Amino acid sequence: MQLNAWKAASILLFTSGWLASATNPLTPAKIVADITTDELYRVLRSLNSIAKKNGGTRAFGTPGYKASVDYVLERAQTRFATEMDTHVQNLTFTYDETREIKVTGPAGENVFVVSPQYNPATPLPGGIVAPLINTPVNDVTGSMCLPEQWEGIDATGKLALVKRGICAVSAKLKLAKAHGALGVILYNQTPGEVISTPTLGAENIGLLVPTGIIPLDVASAWIPRLAAGETLTVKLLVDAIAEERETWNVISETKAGDPNKVIMLGAHLDSVLAGPGINDDGSGTAALLELMGSVKKYRGFPHKIRFAWWAAEEAGLIGSTYYAEHLSEAEADKIKFYFNYDMIGSPYPIFEISKSDNSGVGSELLDKFLTAAGKNVTYGEFDGRSDYVGFSELGIPIATLFTGEGENDPCYHQACDNLDNINWDAITINTKAAANALGTLALSLDGVPARNPPAPALRGRSKLHHKSQSWATVAQKGIESKFPSV
Repeated sequence: MQLNAWKAASILLFTSGWLASATNPLTPAKIVADITTDELYRVLRSLNSIAKKNGGTRAFGTPGYKASVDYVLERAQTRFATEMDTHVQNLTFTYDETREIKVTGPAGENVFVVSPQYNPATPLPGGIVAPLINTPVNDVTGSMCLPEQWEGIDATGKLALVKRGICAVSAKLKLAKAHGALGVILYNQTPGEVISTPTLGAENIGLLVPTGIIPLDVASAWIPRLAAGETLTVKLLVDAIAEERETWNVISETKAGDPNKVIMLGAHLDSVLAGPGINDDGSGTAALLELMGSVKKYRGFPHKIRFAWWAAEEAGLIGSTYYAEHLSEAEADKIKFYFNYDMIGSPYPIFEISKSDNSGVGSELLDKFLTAAGKNVTYGEFDGRSDYVGFSELGIPIATLFTGEGENDPCYHQACDNLDNINWDAITINTKAAANALGTLALSLDGVPARNPPAPALRGRSKLHHKSQSWATVAQKGIESKFPSV
């Protein structure tokens, strides 16, 4: 009798679980329908509010980033604890902040100036006061990007006036230092005071001279005077710090699904210091939160779904690289596909998908959904500028979605990257495209290629190991920066 009762209870439990799955199974269409502009707006409004309460930024190493982590955890770890397993991955990296930057012109006038990330400090409190030396312009190979462009130029004891563009800013600054310059006054390559903030990279700490980026029109007024032989003395003051600070990745995955078959989505949680980062990458953060809020309602999907909010992307893909480098071979094999969502709500959007020969059906799912919605889909190359890099180097199939910077997002890396800097149609349709792709792969891996590690198998991992070693052992050196920082 007892055995029969136990069997009956087991059958009842199994049947109830099966019915729950059967009556509310996950489908791509259900996740797509769950995505609304209103809910995406609510998330971005909260992130914007976090930035406002914390000095206008959510950059790693700041209270604004910690508050952003807590915001994600309130959903993933608290509200969704029944359906999601969530953990925080701790790491440290070199935090940089320019506390003050000032350029004073020849007549004592204050000049509008922008500081790059990881800008070296000048002597304080006086800064650098020195005559300007003009340098040749080359808009093909880049101005002062190559050693031969500095031949015959003696910048000893001077501030070099250099045009921005083409090559990394750090390359120009290294060469300026090698030729005796005390610093560089870098002028923007386009008119106006809308100047994006580049990064010099933590790996270049100690190798560069200080710089300030000024408007093109200011430099254009100085250049003829220098050419006429006039001596123009300028002051550059940079009060900056660089110190090791703790930061965090947030990883949350469904309790349901096969742990050996994982579909993973990532977006970076940090902004640049200059602004709240609502498009870059609050848009990706919001998409993942809304997708998680949808997925947790359903059952019956055979593959585990993992969401990741990455730390310190803007400092050089730090969080995602750390995560990828610490995956064992067995753990890397379990990740069947990785989607990266970085800047998916640009105000004047393109709809750009990046894929590789190993992307398989993932990129196709995004393309077909967006095309069916009337969007003109374009394809870009993987340029090493976002958090897919660590996964790509491990041979994991990846696809990305991106709506553009520059003319597509005039507020890129600036204080105006706020709630007014979002195209609500773009972020909504892109999140729905992500929902469709996620829902499809959560149910079937048809068309998903096998992981394809570089040959030999450890090559990709050794690159990552080299990066994390350089940053883990000496925080000042860091790892390769997110972009070449032109």
